[in-house]
Amino acid sequence: MFEYIWNGWRSSYVSSQSAPAPKGSGSIFTQILGSGMTDVEANIVHRGELVFAILNAYPYTCGHVLILPYREEAELENLTAAETSGLWATTTKAVRALKAVYPLDGLNVGINLGKPAGGSISDHLHVHVVPRWTGDANFMTTLANTRSLPEPLDVTAAKVRAAWPDA
Repeated sequence: MFEYIWNGWRSSYVSSQSAPAPKGSGSIFTQILGSGMTDVEANIVHRGELVFAILNAYPYTCGHVLILPYREEAELENLTAAETSGLWATTTKAVRALKAVYPLDGLNVGINLGKPAGGSISDHLHVHVVPRWTGDANFMTTLANTRSLPEPLDVTAAKVRAAWPDA
C-alpha cells in the first residue's frame, strides 16, 4: 500500500509553474537558434529542413540528444505532417548515430508533453534520446544531487556529428 505525504507548500509551486513563458522571449532552443552561435558552439549535431538535433546541456548521460522542430510548438498534435515525419526520421538517425559512437546496452526515447509530465521546456516540444548502460549511475542525482559524465559536451558533440547518418 502506498503512503502519502502531505506537501501543502507545493500547491503554490504547482500553480506558478502553469503560467506560460513571456511572449516574445522564446524557448531556450529558439534563443539558441537566433543567437548567431555556430553549430559547434551550440552543440547542434544535425540540422534538417524542419527539425534539428542538439545535445542536452544538462544531460542524464553522455550522448543525451534532443530532437525538435525549428518552429516553437508545445503540442505534438499541432506539428505539420512534414514536421512530424522529420521529427521521427531524425530521432531514428540519432539512435543510429549514438549506437555507432557508444557501446550501448539500450536507449530511452521519449517526449515529456507539458510541465506536469516533466517537460522543463514545455513550450518547445523535443524528443529525448538517452543512451543507457547496464549499471549506469542515474541514482547519483537522487543520492548526491549530481551527475557523472566521463566526457565534455564538445567531445560528445563531435563524435555524434561525425557518426550522423548522411553526414
